This record gives sequence, C-alpha cells and structure tokens, in this order.
Amino acid sequence: MIHTRDDGSSVLNGFEYYHYLPSMGAAVLFIVLFGLVTSLHLFLMIRSRTWFMIPFVIGGIFETIGYIGRAISASQSPGPYTLGPYIIQNILALVSPALFAASIYMELGRIVLMIHGDKALFLRRTWLTKIFVSGDIFSFLMQGAGGGLMGTGDITSIDMGQKLVVGGLFVQVVFFGLFVIAAALFHARMRKMPTKRSEELPWWRRHMMSLYVVSMLIFGRSIVRVVEYLQGFNGYVRRLGREERIANYGASYIMGHEAFIYVFDAMLMFIAVSVMAYFHPGDVAKEVRAAKVGRSENESHDKEATSMNPIGA
Repeated sequence: MIHTRDDGSSVLNGFEYYHYLPSMGAAVLFIVLFGLVTSLHLFLMIRSRTWFMIPFVIGGIFETIGYIGRAISASQSPGPYTLGPYIIQNILALVSPALFAASIYMELGRIVLMIHGDKALFLRRTWLTKIFVSGDIFSFLMQGAGGGLMGTGDITSIDMGQKLVVGGLFVQVVFFGLFVIAAALFHARMRKMPTKRSEELPWWRRHMMSLYVVSMLIFGRSIVRVVEYLQGFNGYVRRLGREERIANYGASYIMGHEAFIYVFDAMLMFIAVSVMAYFHPGDVAKEVRAAKVGRSENESHDKEATSMNPIGA
C-alpha cells in the first residue's frame, strides 16, 4: 500500500511518506522512555551544574518530540499524512545524536583536564574539543538541512536532501571513529604513565568506558542510517495524470520496515542516554570547578604575598 501526503498542489502528490503503517504503540513507548530519561538528565545537570551536558539534554528533548511527531502520523494511519509531523519525526530523530556527541566530546576534554593528562594526548586538549565539536556542528547542520529539504515536495530538493543527510552521517561516522581512536590512545598512555591525579581519582576510568559505550552505540546507529539513505526511496510522482518513478531512488529495504527505526535508532539511542544518566559526569564537572577555584585562590594568594613582600624590600 502507498501511504501518501494530502497535498493536491504538490508536485509530489502521491509520494510515500511512510512505506508502512506507523506504530502508535512503539511511538508512545519511546515518547515515555525518552521523556523520563531526559527529565532525569535535566535534573542531574542542574543539580551538579554540568553545563556541558546541555546539548545532550536538548538531544533527548529532540528525541521525545520526534516520536511525538511519529505518534501524530500514526494517528493518521493509513493516511493521508500531513507534512508537519513527518518533518518533525524525520529531522529531530535524525539530528539528536549529533547533540549527544557534542557533550561526549566536551566530557573527554574535561576528563583530561581533571587528571592532568594533557601530555597523553596526541594534540592539545583545547584543539581536541574544538576540532570534534566543529565537526559535530557541521554534521548537525548537514543532516538538519537535508532533512528539511526532503519535506519540501520538490524532486530536486528531495534528491539534494538525501545527499546532504548521507554526507552529514558520513561526517559523523568519521569524526566518531577519530574520537574513539583519540580517546583509546589517551587511555592507553595514561595506563602506562599515570599521573598523580589519575591515581587519586581512579573513577575517571568508568567515565571513559561510558564514553566508549555511548560512542559505539551512536556509531552503529549512524552506520545503519547511512545504509538506509544510500538505499534511497521507493517513491512515485504523479504528473499529468500518470505515475513516474522518481529518478535515482531505488527500493529501500530499511525504509520499508519500521522495525529498523526502533531497533537500530530509537533503542540504541535510549540505551546511550541511559548509560550517560547512570554514569553521569557530574563528578567530573565538580572536580574541574574545584581545580579552577584552587588555582584562582593560589593566584590570589601569590599576588597578595608579592604585594606585601616586594622585591628588594
């Protein structure tokens, strides 16, 4: 069955929004799951003042709203479907892992700072965070723009949108791969040559493990989404009373089965968000703040001592 949009003015009247009947039960389940775990993240972030987790919380909100959009579409089954909910569920669920990634990148930089591990990095800590977050922003913008173009109702825009989404996912995969390599090298060097601070705070290792787990979950999800968009659409466009197959869009097995969205996207991202809630980096943020306060107090004390005992006095 072809489940189409209801837009007689669109050149893509007849184009399939969904290649299946969206499940209301699955959508509601993940609205509840993401809503609960995101609320927990918001509470933990505010309580511990872990402000670098703001992108992570926004990503959780995006996931929740995205599945609300999917639930709205499910309420319209078997169609015709409206454009708004389709765009909401398509874009927000697509870009939210990029927001999760931004917080993960920033957490690694703070772990390095906390245990005085700069020498174990293959590049400067400040550059590490800037490079990975910049790549993540680029990926986010590409996927967001691509997702938006795919809902415009124009064949050329849909084709361009698909390419942008694939490109953004590839950027995400590449940067995640490099991030995992960078984190693993840092971890290995710290095990060989631990700093005094790393031995005083042995719990930093569990945060590294949580970063690996979450990174691999997002990495796996992104690979599946790349394959999904490379397979393309199985859509039709009606022109002058006849149906024509959209050029360059082949049959997509993944897009034709909703289970892939829930097993390889929703479930993986829920596990990732849950892992970060269990191993919340609030203690990392606390140690970094304490170190900054300590340095400020020492600098203030040194200045005061210098002013009381000038050279030559």
